[in-house]
Amino acid sequence: MDRLQNKVAIITGGIKGIGLATAQAFVAEGAQVVITDIDGTNHQTVLEALSPSAHFIEHNVADEQAWETVFTKTIELFGHVDIVVNNAGILDFNDAEHITDDIWHKVLAVDLDGVMYGVKHGIAHMKKNGGSIINLSSIAGLIGIPNLFAYNAAKGGVKMLTKSAALYCAENQYQIRINSIHPGYVHTPMVDAYPEMRADLEKLHPLGRLAEASEIAQMAVYLASDESKFVTGSELVIDGGYTAQ
Repeated sequence: MDRLQNKVAIITGGIKGIGLATAQAFVAEGAQVVITDIDGTNHQTVLEALSPSAHFIEHNVADEQAWETVFTKTIELFGHVDIVVNNAGILDFNDAEHITDDIWHKVLAVDLDGVMYGVKHGIAHMKKNGGSIINLSSIAGLIGIPNLFAYNAAKGGVKMLTKSAALYCAENQYQIRINSIHPGYVHTPMVDAYPEMRADLEKLHPLGRLAEASEIAQMAVYLASDESKFVTGSELVIDGGYTAQ
């Protein structure tokens, strides 16, 4: 398989869940990947499974300076960057009446600011040769969920900054495509941490189940590949029919 042959990707939050599945899918399609994560506990195991096509960099996506370090190291390793997957994210249950400043800023720092930095620095480093930036949003970026107030705000922001940045790149003829992916509920450590919710979450999806991380990763492969060279500023929904209701 060579849909991503000779391409170099940075994938945030790549040690587990959708990020790991995306790294696995990219390597299978011929890409070299740099996996970043704030928690590197299992990175050696992940790298051994993906060797020799993957490298790991510890990375806090909410720290702008850390982004320059990631790009610098990736370019030192591979000479260029073609793909950025802004996947890192956190979840907190909160509502509009009881939200605290600390929780609000914590969620938005990772889930929105982290994506913004990835887009900003991705454009700076990719505008000469072009490429693809893929932002993981959520169905929570499309519909309201009462107990995900801050997460709704962040994921909705990801959807709209994606569109703005895509138009900016097109206007400046940078040949950088920027799109967002909006999964429904997916079997990831973040969701599976709440097994008591699983049956109720499955019922929300007309297909009657949660998505597998590998199913989201395949959409990322499409957006990273030259097959999607006329796709930019789009929101691609993978939700088992959730938002069709």
